[in-house]
Amino acid sequence: MDTITHTLFGIGIYKAINKEKMSEKEKRALLFTSIGASQIPDIDVISQLWDTAGQYQLWHRGITHSVFLVPVWAFLFFIINRLFFRIKSWPFFWIALLAVFIHDTSDVFNAWGTGYLEPFSNARLTFGTISIIDFVIWFIFLLTFVASKIRKEIEEYRLYRISWALILFHVMLQSIQGYILYEQYKPRYDQVALSASFVPWNYSIIGKSGETVEIIDDSLLTKERLLYRLQSGSESNLETLFTQNPKARTLYEWSPFVVVVDNGRQLGIYDPRFYRKGQSFLFEHIEKTQEH
Repeated sequence: MDTITHTLFGIGIYKAINKEKMSEKEKRALLFTSIGASQIPDIDVISQLWDTAGQYQLWHRGITHSVFLVPVWAFLFFIINRLFFRIKSWPFFWIALLAVFIHDTSDVFNAWGTGYLEPFSNARLTFGTISIIDFVIWFIFLLTFVASKIRKEIEEYRLYRISWALILFHVMLQSIQGYILYEQYKPRYDQVALSASFVPWNYSIIGKSGETVEIIDDSLLTKERLLYRLQSGSESNLETLFTQNPKARTLYEWSPFVVVVDNGRQLGIYDPRFYRKGQSFLFEHIEKTQEH
């Protein structure tokens, strides 16, 4: 998910906790823990500063997003609370644990995916059933915020617990529909990937057969619509590409499958899941010379 959504998750956790018996110091520590732990896996973005081998695509959402690292991050916040807020309460550990778990798990549901099982598996786990920016989640939190200001007779934490139930229902409904579509298209192609649209209950199905890649817009409530039919070039010269542009090798390993561009000007690959208006923002290439 995007940074705003992860921040909203942190605020949502903070708001969903009954703080009537908490001191002001405990409330500050809780706010720091819930938001900080909701963001901490994305600390891997700093790896761009020393990435000279073109590996950032694999490092981002890699080991820092591993489910096995969740208790490690949670314990880090427990130590921070103990050192800076002088709070030794174990419930803060469990709150941090929940926040990190929500971050890592929610990222699995969008097309970018995560290294959820690293270091035991290098596979990038992705369902593609939730958009990276999910406006439904934003709307649920906005509606809850407005309700908390209007319906003051209802405890705020109860309203936010309802909002979490609605978000869970939304994710389940989106994922069930996405899974049904994925299974419907699976027999038609050699390889299939799913990418949720910004529009609820709407998906892009990316299917590859041989060297042909089709991108289809579909939902359970509408008829399928072919958006693009792409032709992948020969992969015979990819080692030249990988040698001159290490990011291309990383992209090739990271993506479920790629489209190869091999023409008189460029040799490159791109991830068709992010193909919009004639181009993919995940495109790595080299300019071709006569010797290529």
